[in-house]
Amino acid sequence: MHKFSLFAALLLTALIFSSCGSTKSIVYIQGADKLYKNGVNIDSNYTLNIQPDDQLAIYLTSKDEELMKPFTNLKLIGQTQGNTMSGQSYFTVTKDGYIDFPILGRIKAAGKTVEKLSSEIQDRIISEGIIKDAQVTTKIMSFKVTVLGAVSTPGTQEFSGERLTLLEAIGRCGDLTNSAIRKRLLVVREENGERRTYIVDLTDPQSVFNSPAYYMHQNDIVYVEPNGSEKVKGSTGYQYLGLTTSLLGMGTSIASLIIALTK
Repeated sequence: MHKFSLFAALLLTALIFSSCGSTKSIVYIQGADKLYKNGVNIDSNYTLNIQPDDQLAIYLTSKDEELMKPFTNLKLIGQTQGNTMSGQSYFTVTKDGYIDFPILGRIKAAGKTVEKLSSEIQDRIISEGIIKDAQVTTKIMSFKVTVLGAVSTPGTQEFSGERLTLLEAIGRCGDLTNSAIRKRLLVVREENGERRTYIVDLTDPQSVFNSPAYYMHQNDIVYVEPNGSEKVKGSTGYQYLGLTTSLLGMGTSIASLIIALTK
């Protein structure tokens, strides 16, 4: 009876440690409650640079409706005296980084922030005497991020606005699956003619929040690697093989423990 009680205690301990180990591998940003208890400054440098193929909405505002007429075409969303023009076709940045703007012609857009592009267009309209009180605002309308691998709904999604975090992108894909490796997310980014990769450990808050990939950029690709338990989908043979192997391993361990206790 004593040996049986000892065996039960050892088995319970093993199960507890196994549970703790599995929890450590799946819990996000562990220790963040203590690490940021007293607050830290947030790096809000998530400003995007315009890239080729981006869709831009450019708003032009003036009090003089007559001066706005040359700009009222289908490629410009303009506002005059509070009335929004009906055009809904956005400016598409060409492969070489330009947009075709009414009257002003081709303007370099790629590599600039929306604020810088707006300022340059506005300055030209004013300095060339086209509209003296021109106000220009630019927004990036196409923000595509692709999340692949061990997530609930992998695929490419479009977002509005300029601020999207890695955690938000994962959340919009239905979160990671149980088989996802949370310590090694791969983010692939193309920027300034270069392709870069970043590895993010979702269990480590500093790895998450301090990563250059925390704020998503246009066309980022996030790959979530599955662990060894993820077998070929649709293959029942693999599933039964994995289950059988696990049961045999557990049975062998328990048998070995019983033999040791009964000696």
